[in-house]
Amino acid sequence: MADDYLLRVTAGPSYDSSTHQIVSVNTPTPTKITSTICTANISVQIQNYRGLPHNSPSTSTYFAHPQHVYDQYSISFTLIPHKSISGKSLLFGNDFDYPIRDRLPPGFSTALRIFKWAIDPGIDGDAYADKPYLYGNALSSLNVLRVGPKIDGDAKTAVSARQQERQVIEEGGYEGGDKLREDLGVPEDAATRKKWFLGEQGRLERWVWEEGRIYEADFFNPYLDFNSKGYCFVNIELQVVD
Repeated sequence: MADDYLLRVTAGPSYDSSTHQIVSVNTPTPTKITSTICTANISVQIQNYRGLPHNSPSTSTYFAHPQHVYDQYSISFTLIPHKSISGKSLLFGNDFDYPIRDRLPPGFSTALRIFKWAIDPGIDGDAYADKPYLYGNALSSLNVLRVGPKIDGDAKTAVSARQQERQVIEEGGYEGGDKLREDLGVPEDAATRKKWFLGEQGRLERWVWEEGRIYEADFFNPYLDFNSKGYCFVNIELQVVD
């Protein structure tokens, strides 16, 4: 089935495909998107990539990093909110406006239960619905979260260059972002941070994705091989729920 499709990765500020750009997979150049909510620079790495454009590199130096030698893909991004967003309101995941139940592999429900138990207990959704979705809170779903400084408009052009220089994002903070995490009691390592935000009530509400602050994140895993899946497009969403 996988041989019948070619993967194409696009990014944009809305569901309207006319606003989307082709993402350069496995390259150091991020794709910049801007909306009224945020500015984001997005990078996608896929191991053994055979999709579009046809001249795309098949792999990335990302997968040579000791922390990612077993991973199959990475979706990393730098995010600068244009308005402050409650920690409870920012979700990470995917959805479709059409059914995909006939394309899901056998045993998908069991695999999802195992994923929720072992990897991300905060994820929720219905992959068999007419409009399927799977979402989790960004604070407990993102593998890596790095908090940076607040910046003004003139400094935003430097964000893309910084992301290119540091292709592999590491958990933590810098230039004041580390103190922000410390003041809120957010654990230093990624696995504990994810569990921490799923714990005591009120922790999500106390976190604020601050207007004008730099946030860097990475989502990856070794479980999904795009070369064996029958999808033409990958839809990645950062959803703000009012």
